[in-house]
Amino acid sequence: MAPYARRGVHGRTVETLARRVLGGEIPEGATLDLAALRRELDVSLTALRESLKVLAAKGMVDARQKRGTFVRPRADWHLLDADVLRWRLAAGAGAPADLALLRDLGEVRVIVEPAAARLAAERRTEADLAALETALAAMAASPGGAGDPEGPARAVAADLAFHRGLLAAAHNELLERMEVVIEPGLAHRDTIVHSSPHPVDPVPSHRAVLDAVRARDRDAAERAMRVLLDQSVRDLDRVGTAPDGGTR
Repeated sequence: MAPYARRGVHGRTVETLARRVLGGEIPEGATLDLAALRRELDVSLTALRESLKVLAAKGMVDARQKRGTFVRPRADWHLLDADVLRWRLAAGAGAPADLALLRDLGEVRVIVEPAAARLAAERRTEADLAALETALAAMAASPGGAGDPEGPARAVAADLAFHRGLLAAAHNELLERMEVVIEPGLAHRDTIVHSSPHPVDPVPSHRAVLDAVRARDRDAAERAMRVLLDQSVRDLDRVGTAPDGGTR
């Protein structure tokens, strides 16, 4: 799904308000001055209200008679929503909160993806293998690095396609939907790593996962995915993003 910022005035307003809330510029419990926001953002009241409806649907704001529109407690926010995850990463880029979120998402990946690889080895179809091979071929053709302006974006897309394909190969509808949680953090991590000088070649670690899935070797598939995730930690350490090696 395209970022809201690409969807005209309404989308840009959603993005602006979301990032202010998630970045703490508009704190929990704060009542929004709609008239002031309308003037500042140069939008109609209708556009502003429609944008706030999007945030309300994600648990971030609410409206009450006499109180007006206010920011709800963080405990009410839909933190697993793909847009909310993306906004959090954008709002805190490079900050400790950003690194903490990457760490949390990394821990989710450690829990989910080795198990998904194990199921994929048991349940994969020829179509699943073909999708993974296509993603791996795209990865091999997109080494990235600072000297290739288009390379990082291609490398990120290829990596996302591989991990999306692996979840799909597990043939568990709920597990497949975990891509909504995994992809924003993976894309953010990949952008950092693949934009750095001399990124580590990701193909061998991904090839090991695919080979084990192809061979229907569940134990090997799980081990290979754990090795891949360990490498992701080292990649971030190498570019100086993860303090104490904690961010995945």
